[in-house]
Amino acid sequence: MKAVIHEMGKLKVGQIEDPVAKQGEVIVSIKVAGLNRRDLYIPRRRGNQAEALILGSDGAGIVESVGEGVTTFAVGDEVIINPALRWEKNSVAPPAAFDILGMPDHGTFAEKIAISEDQLERKPAHFSWEQAAVVALAGLTGYRALFTKGELKAGQTVFIPGAGSGVASFLVQFAKKCGARVIVTSRDEQKRQQALALGADLALDTNADWEAALKEETIDLVIESVGKATFNRSLATLKKGGRIVVFGATTEDVVELDLRNFFYGQYQLFGSTMGSKEELQEMLAFMEQYQITPVIDKAYTLDDAPEAFDYLETNQQFGKVLFNIQ
Repeated sequence: MKAVIHEMGKLKVGQIEDPVAKQGEVIVSIKVAGLNRRDLYIPRRRGNQAEALILGSDGAGIVESVGEGVTTFAVGDEVIINPALRWEKNSVAPPAAFDILGMPDHGTFAEKIAISEDQLERKPAHFSWEQAAVVALAGLTGYRALFTKGELKAGQTVFIPGAGSGVASFLVQFAKKCGARVIVTSRDEQKRQQALALGADLALDTNADWEAALKEETIDLVIESVGKATFNRSLATLKKGGRIVVFGATTEDVVELDLRNFFYGQYQLFGSTMGSKEELQEMLAFMEQYQITPVIDKAYTLDDAPEAFDYLETNQQFGKVLFNIQ
């Protein structure tokens, strides 16, 4: 089968053996797969490892065959792949066995995947295949950060630096549907306008003076994923005693923190990564209730993988980027 593979330090599109379902696994014929920034980082982390690895965490498709012991799904079922492996119930942190699909396990950038039936959810009827393929990783990340960790409530205000990311496109929609006020930032005017069209109440230029621009606002929650470039600027906008949730660092990981200012401000800092199966099911129900759909930016084929990776690397997208496979 065709797949996007990382092997011997190189990213390539090639052929690899079809997967075989083990006990409790199903074979999913993947129709569409979604790209995430994680897919950019894995080749760097693997270095020159010789073993071929199929990249990709997000995908949706049709159950092609089932292994022994499978009881939940049958051939022909339309499914979404949950990339948060072996994390069933909502908890303060993932279990020790938790991992994310796409390393070390083979991922979704292929025509087929063998995966445990426990990692599948039924495709919501109001999703297209493209929408279903990009919802799990970014949507679940945003849902947990916003509600489980951030505890956002109606009437509160959330501040989200970096309006163009896939997660941000979910955050804006989720927050608005729960009755919150949403403020975002971007250095790109077009992305600011797109965020406003999506439902954001205010969109600031990344280069603006955030404290001055928001002096009349009460920021209850900050969702941070940019890292060193914005962390302290984001913290400075937060009300005393407010929450800041960090789920990523697209710039440098290490930040300087004024501890005296932090503890005098009684701020609350939370880390968040992905989410549980329980939260994914809650999120899908929430999206179905409010008819929320993922924002699709651009589609590629597997043969165009190098171009798609370059596009994501340069942060040109607003929303999600995907591969149409079948």
